[in-house]
Amino acid sequence: MNNHGTAHPSSGATVSLTRNQRLDRLSFNKAHAKLLTASGIGWALDAMDVGLVSFIVAAIATDPHFMLTSSEKSWILSIGFLGMAIGAWVGGLFADKFGRKEVFTATLIIYGLANGLMAASVSLLMLLILRFVVGLGLGAELPVASTLVSEFSPAAHRGRMTVLLESFWALGWILSAVIGYFVVPNFGDNGWRWALLIGALPTLYAIISRFHLPESVRFLEEQGRDAEAEASVRYFEKAGGVEPVPSAKAVPLPKIKARELFSAAYSKRTIAIWLTWFFVNFSYYGAFLWMPSLLADQFGSLTTSFGYALIISLAQLPGYFLAAWLVEKVGRRVCLVSFLAVSAVCAAFFAQANSVAAVLVWGMLLSASNLGAWGVLYAVTPEIYPTRLRGTGAGAAAAFGRVASIVAPLLVPLFLQWGGGSKTLTFAIFAGSFVLACVFSAFLPEKRGEVLED
Repeated sequence: MNNHGTAHPSSGATVSLTRNQRLDRLSFNKAHAKLLTASGIGWALDAMDVGLVSFIVAAIATDPHFMLTSSEKSWILSIGFLGMAIGAWVGGLFADKFGRKEVFTATLIIYGLANGLMAASVSLLMLLILRFVVGLGLGAELPVASTLVSEFSPAAHRGRMTVLLESFWALGWILSAVIGYFVVPNFGDNGWRWALLIGALPTLYAIISRFHLPESVRFLEEQGRDAEAEASVRYFEKAGGVEPVPSAKAVPLPKIKARELFSAAYSKRTIAIWLTWFFVNFSYYGAFLWMPSLLADQFGSLTTSFGYALIISLAQLPGYFLAAWLVEKVGRRVCLVSFLAVSAVCAAFFAQANSVAAVLVWGMLLSASNLGAWGVLYAVTPEIYPTRLRGTGAGAAAAFGRVASIVAPLLVPLFLQWGGGSKTLTFAIFAGSFVLACVFSAFLPEKRGEVLED
């Protein structure tokens, strides 16, 4: 077969390939770049929203209309993750039933509207309700986005593309830190409202860009929509300058029920991925959502702590880029275990950091290693399930992980109380959580370079 996959050199006979094989033979091209960018913009918006909450909750606490207690601050941080847990599960189910693209677009609309309205909150109850709705949209968005990108990525580039998709999270988080530093402290009691409005503005562009994305070929074939599936494949082939070949007929496969996540074939990987998601969520959201407030307590200034949090956030990008390079070099499992192990070490040293230099050094290393682990985790999760279960499996893992993201912010005030107000015990607990995530990730299957299972 030549580079275009059109004929066997010895017989001259036309070779037929499945549509998924035709996608896997492609090199990375401008269609993949467009998919990655359009998906990544939404991903960055999600990160900006989650990151903004960690900054604005410290400001809302001092707003005369709210004057939040530590417990009420925890509710705001956690209620969004309750919505994300529900959204991740429901979004995954809907993605397998109605399509990746449709759910992908709908989630962003829900998020954008609720986020804009949240800026007009006049009571704690209104703030909590809208934050929950924002969480529904965010929770459904992330696993569906990684599933869509994974299914269109050529096998040789799939891990790297998914990690690069996750790297947009760093851009959004850094942007949230910039808004937190320059907007929240400088616009009086309404600074947090302006921050939320600014965060909602780019949503319209992201929604429009989503309408031009193709639907998953694997999903379309499963639904019997062959003409649309063929059009999606040819869109990527044309972008890569590759001539189409006759498609082998897709073999109808039996429907897989969600309960088969715990069947003999998938139970081990389901347990491993769920527990990995749980402990990564626990450490990440417990640590980084409270970091601006904890640094403000440690160094006595909200503006100063926001500046330190911004510097620490900048380290996320090199962490993602290193993971994107290593994930295809050493494999998913080794890469994920390594990044989580380094995260555990950095969290332990950050727990003891008292000087500004130590806080920044260990905070940046923790930021880089933790977010690199996130990138690999999002690459691994869709790969370990077959097409009909992929959205459901990824969504279920994310939903289980969100339970930890709900619990962790609520427990931080208790950890601080046990630790005498110092962050030492809190981050020691997060270090232990990273160790557990590291152990469970070692049981995940390695799928580097393999064709996705149908």
